Amino acid sequence: MLRRRIAFALVATALLVAAVPAPIVVGAGPHSQTPPDPSATVPPASGTDAVAGGPSTALADATTPAGGDPVCPRPTDATETPSDPRIVELYPNPTTHGNAGEYLVVETPPETNLGNWTITDGHTTARLPNETVSGRIALTTAPETTRELTDDPVAELEGTLRLAADGDDLELRDGARVADAVAYDRAPTAERWYRTGGDAGDAPARGEWWPRGATCLPVSTADADEATAFVLPDGPDVPRETIRSADDRLLLAGYTVTDDEIAADLVAAADRGVDVSVLLEASPVGGTPTATASVLETLERGGVDVRVVGGRDARYRYHHPKYAVADETVLVTTENWKASGIGGESSRGWGVRVENDRLAADLAAVFEADFEGWDAESGASYLENASFAEDEPAPSREFEATHEPETVPVDSAELLLAPENAEGRLGELLAGADDEILIKQASIAADVSLLQEAIDAARRGVDVRILLDSSWYVEEENGALVDDLERTADEEGLPLEAALVEEGDAFEKIHAKGIVIDRETVVVGSANWNDNSLRNNREVLLAVHGSEAANYYATVFEDDWDGETWSLPIELSATVVVALVCAAIVGRRYVRFGSE
Repeated sequence: MLRRRIAFALVATALLVAAVPAPIVVGAGPHSQTPPDPSATVPPASGTDAVAGGPSTALADATTPAGGDPVCPRPTDATETPSDPRIVELYPNPTTHGNAGEYLVVETPPETNLGNWTITDGHTTARLPNETVSGRIALTTAPETTRELTDDPVAELEGTLRLAADGDDLELRDGARVADAVAYDRAPTAERWYRTGGDAGDAPARGEWWPRGATCLPVSTADADEATAFVLPDGPDVPRETIRSADDRLLLAGYTVTDDEIAADLVAAADRGVDVSVLLEASPVGGTPTATASVLETLERGGVDVRVVGGRDARYRYHHPKYAVADETVLVTTENWKASGIGGESSRGWGVRVENDRLAADLAAVFEADFEGWDAESGASYLENASFAEDEPAPSREFEATHEPETVPVDSAELLLAPENAEGRLGELLAGADDEILIKQASIAADVSLLQEAIDAARRGVDVRILLDSSWYVEEENGALVDDLERTADEEGLPLEAALVEEGDAFEKIHAKGIVIDRETVVVGSANWNDNSLRNNREVLLAVHGSEAANYYATVFEDDWDGETWSLPIELSATVVVALVCAAIVGRRYVRFGSE
């Protein structure tokens, strides 16, 4: 009877939603009563999109980068001195007007005289300067502009050479002899091409693209003694205590920052002499929430160094992490710095706090790299030109705290970053599961590699359970994925279960992005399970190893799983189904292009 009442209530809501036109927009995007965390569901740069379909077919071509090593190309190292100068880096499509300052980097043996050398694309030829050089040198026809784009020494080419943005072949010649040749395809804006092979041989050398200024880091691992495990909405005091306890430095990174209490705590930290910096996304999907303006003004007046990162052609599709570094303590959560997230007024989220010098130093280095990037601007400058989406937040709610924070012993912790290493390491952890995998996500793309890893784990006998959100804007796609997974499990006899969670007394919706593996390892962080989040966004996660920590989150998972999971009754009429589809079409606009 309960399921039937839920279904009828859902139907009534769907009919009402389907009849209401899209909301009027003020500012940069849709109304801010948009679904949580769909920033990560925007399709990747290729234009492809995640479509919920049968996992056994849609996932057939999904691949996971190997291990925890970064998937990004790195500049060639100097462990082997080249016998001839060779092209190792290209920047054909900078963000400057007319691509001014485009350049190529040539790596040379020691004391190489360039007086007889030329570079050609087969149509035009430029002569290298008559200089003797050693190591890397950036070559360009606009040296003053290029010096703003690279840290390598810069030299001016004589003649004409344009690096075609739609791809080209280049030859480096010593007189009439071709010493090196490279080929590249279309150059993404603000991305550099890095040579990934050695000598070209008979064919031009190839390379890979990576955004200019984006980090390229391996997984960072540190021994740790203990961690504070907490979930939301039960434990909102943990993030605030972390901010209030800072003595020397406080770095806070987020997708959105709209919580007035958090802003007040940051200003209070600055007032007591703490060096406080805040970094957030410039262009959240759906528009920057109106509440952001007053928070930024408060922080600016309070002496907090605020920068906003992103926009067109930025290093990352979205700056989507949710973390803080307070002195030598790292706090990583799945929740945005807003009342319904960190404030404990709505979402089921996960968070973890670890005190460790190495993790704090490594995450601080990531923060500084993102904070100092070419695509970051001051909060004051951002406020001068920003537009804001109308924000009508839902009334605050209070939830009974059933899972109090716990400080537990741990063995070690790993810092994972997207886009460079998180997907590979997560795939490795899932592939190493022996007994059980528990997955909690707001939504999952059917073609993401990590879902395939989870299904493969079930095929080798690992018990896999997946718990997804059931909010109206993800109900259709999540429901379709659950149906497909259940069908796969039935057909193959797999220990694989998937379900949608219903709103109850413990929380309003699932916003967590968590994994528990063998009740020995727990992963907490900002990354959603889709390609855009894992391969284009800046995301930050912690993988914490230790049975007590893993069991804390497993207990929360079990309680949420045993709450009110549901599926639509099969007896729903065709008319009702049509109404639900219409509502989902409206909702999909927000899922694909909404905020958070």
